[in-house]
Amino acid sequence: MSKINVELECGCFKKSAYENSMEFASKDEALQEALLMESYMNQKFCQKHMFTVTEDGEDIRIAVETKPKESSGGCCGGGHCS
Repeated sequence: MSKINVELECGCFKKSAYENSMEFASKDEALQEALLMESYMNQKFCQKHMFTVTEDGEDIRIAVETKPKESSGGCCGGGHCS
């Protein structure tokens, strides 16, 4: 038995059809579903957060990080614009 655990339920997650701590018969099933969730959430949610899947023993964890703010002035911050 494996679970998908989302570490932070942001507003978009709460409004979605997804549930936290979903259980699956195998780790492979949980990983496959978590990767689909990650892709969907990164593409369709409000873009304030970035979601990444990691394995945590028999369980799968979806980490949630705040996306960095985009720089102003059209510069990407790579150091080659100055």
